[in-house]
Amino acid sequence: MVFDRLKKYGEMVMFSHTLFSLPFGMIAMVWAADGIPQLRIFFWILVALFGARNGANAFNRIADRKIDKKNERTKDRHLATGEIKLYEAYGVTILCFLLMAFAAYMLNLTCLLLLPFAIAIFIIYSYSKRFTWLCHFILGVACGGAPVGAWLAVTGSITFMPLILGAAVCFWIAGFDIIYATQDIEFDRKEGLHSVPAQFGLKKALWIARASHLMCILCLFAIYILMPRGIFFLIGIVVAVMLLCIEHYNVVPENKNKMIFASYHMNQVVSVAFFIFAMLDFWIDKI
Repeated sequence: MVFDRLKKYGEMVMFSHTLFSLPFGMIAMVWAADGIPQLRIFFWILVALFGARNGANAFNRIADRKIDKKNERTKDRHLATGEIKLYEAYGVTILCFLLMAFAAYMLNLTCLLLLPFAIAIFIIYSYSKRFTWLCHFILGVACGGAPVGAWLAVTGSITFMPLILGAAVCFWIAGFDIIYATQDIEFDRKEGLHSVPAQFGLKKALWIARASHLMCILCLFAIYILMPRGIFFLIGIVVAVMLLCIEHYNVVPENKNKMIFASYHMNQVVSVAFFIFAMLDFWIDKI
């Protein structure tokens, strides 16, 4: 019974999607520490990233529960059907944010002081589509905080490098979130919700998504030049470009399976593949 509930909670927050920003947080951590940090720091960074990502997603499900009930595509989500009770979702949210807060406390004062700003971004995003089509980029900022936060956790200070990596994550997330939102153009317009596809239409939205992913690649290339990084990092960028091209090729809004593949599965591969090449580049350089 307990395992079944935990599984449901994991499905509610889409736990498997942790693979989106976690690898970039790990890259920033290794760069900041110039290797593997102390086990204590490594552990609390993982706890903070786990709490932040899942707490934010749980709160987003709470905020969207009434909208999800109306949308044919999302009406079977756990809160919309009542499979998970509202108090349970609040419990998951609070627990995850408490984990994030305690991890920040265990890391350093800077992380603890910036904690309210991080949680504020999560909450603002959850309501942002009610007032701005920039909601995709607010989500990007929230996810882009992973590498910035990991860097702060190790060093207690910030430089331009994690900000550029955070910007890369921001544009990458925004791009595929725009792609995903193309499925709900008519629903969003009917309900008065804001999104890039609802605001600009399908064709323009896809061009904005492409431009966002181009900005992501340019940010990664800027890191390659400025750090500088080596050949494997450059190969990682090339692989990311190829995977993103495959993603855009598979965008068919009326085909749910293809959209899940393009928006979710491909981007999980992007983050893991880039992480592998970035780490290869770092450790080979150390030899």
